[in-house]
Amino acid sequence: MSRSLLRLRGLLRKEALQIRRDPSSILLALVMPVVLLFLFGYGVSLDAENIPLAIVLQDDSQTGRDLASRFQLSRYFRVSRVTSLAEADELMRRHVVDGIVHLDSDFSGRLAQGNAPVQLLLSGVDSNRARLIQGYVQGVVGSWATQRADRGEPVARSRIQVRQRVWFNEAVRSTNFLVPGLLTLIMTLIGVLLTALVIAREWERGTMEAILATPLRARELLLGKVVPYYLLGLAGLALSVVLGTTVFDVPFRGSFGALFILSSLFLFASLGLGLFISAATRVQFIAAQLSLIGGFLPAFFLSGLLFDLESTPRFVQVVSYAVPARHFVAISHTLFLAGDVPGVLVPGGLILLGMATFFLLMARRRLGLRLDA
Repeated sequence: MSRSLLRLRGLLRKEALQIRRDPSSILLALVMPVVLLFLFGYGVSLDAENIPLAIVLQDDSQTGRDLASRFQLSRYFRVSRVTSLAEADELMRRHVVDGIVHLDSDFSGRLAQGNAPVQLLLSGVDSNRARLIQGYVQGVVGSWATQRADRGEPVARSRIQVRQRVWFNEAVRSTNFLVPGLLTLIMTLIGVLLTALVIAREWERGTMEAILATPLRARELLLGKVVPYYLLGLAGLALSVVLGTTVFDVPFRGSFGALFILSSLFLFASLGLGLFISAATRVQFIAAQLSLIGGFLPAFFLSGLLFDLESTPRFVQVVSYAVPARHFVAISHTLFLAGDVPGVLVPGGLILLGMATFFLLMARRRLGLRLDA
C-alpha cells in the first residue's frame, strides 16, 4: 500500500472516530432528518382545510339547499349559515369567516333559465389563502353543476366547458411536494453545516498543528474530510427516502440510480462549500454563521421549496440560479412525482457537477495555503 493511501486511511480512521465520539454529528445527520420530515409532513401544509365560510341562502328552495349542503359536506369548509349579507359581512370584518357564498333569492328561478350566478366574497388579507378558497369554491360548484347535468336537470349555460386534470400530484397533496424538496434541506444541513465546523474545530482544539507536522497532502486532507461526511449524508438521504415513501406515502416514480448519482453531486457541492467556509475561518462560531448565511438560508428561501420563484423580482430569480439547492429541488420533485425526465435531470445534474467541482477546488486551494501541495 502506498504512503499516500496509508496517510489517507489513517485520516479516515481519525474522522470516523471523531464522528462516533461526537453525538452532535450523529444527531444532525440521522435524527434531524426524522424531525424535519415529521414537522414538514404533519405540521406544515400548503393546503387549507376547515376554512370558516359563511353561506347566505336567501333562496330556500331545494336547489339552493342542495348546493349549500355541498359546502357543509366538504372537508375544506366549516360552514356557518346566516340569513343576511350584512350579517355575513360583519363576520368577515371581525375575521370570524374568510369567505362568503351568497345565493340570491331568485337563484333557482334563474337557474331554470340557464343563468344563475353564485356570488363569492373573499378576505384578501392573505392573498394565497384567498386564491385557495376561490379554487375550492369553484370546485364544489362545478361538481354540483356536473351532477345536475348528468341527471338532466337545468344548469347555467356556459360557452366554454372546462375539464380539469392534475398531473403528477393527482391528489393535490402538499406533502407530496414538501417531502421530496425537504431532502435538499437535510443534505444542506449535513453537507454545509457539519463540514463547515471540521477544519475550524481542528484549529480551535489545537490538532491542526499536529496535522501540519505530518506529511499529509492537501488532497489527502480534503478526501479525509469529505468521505466520512459524504457517507453520513447518504445515510441521512436513505433514511429520509424510506420515511417519505412509507410513512407519508409519497410516490417515487424515478430510478434509485438517478437519485443516488444526482444526490451525490448535490452532496459534493454542499460538502465543498462547507469545507471552503471551514478552511477560510478558524473559529467555529463564525463558520457556523457563514454556513447558515451561505448555505441553509439560500436553500430555504431561494430553492423554490416553499416560495414560488416565478413571482419574485427578476434579480432574485437570477441570483437563485447560483444556489445548488434550486437545481436539486427541481430534480427531487421530478424523480418523486414525474419519474426520470432527461430534460430536467441532465441539465440539473450538469450544473450540480460544475458547482461541486468548483467548490471542491476552492476548498482544495484554500487547504493548499495551509499545507504543502
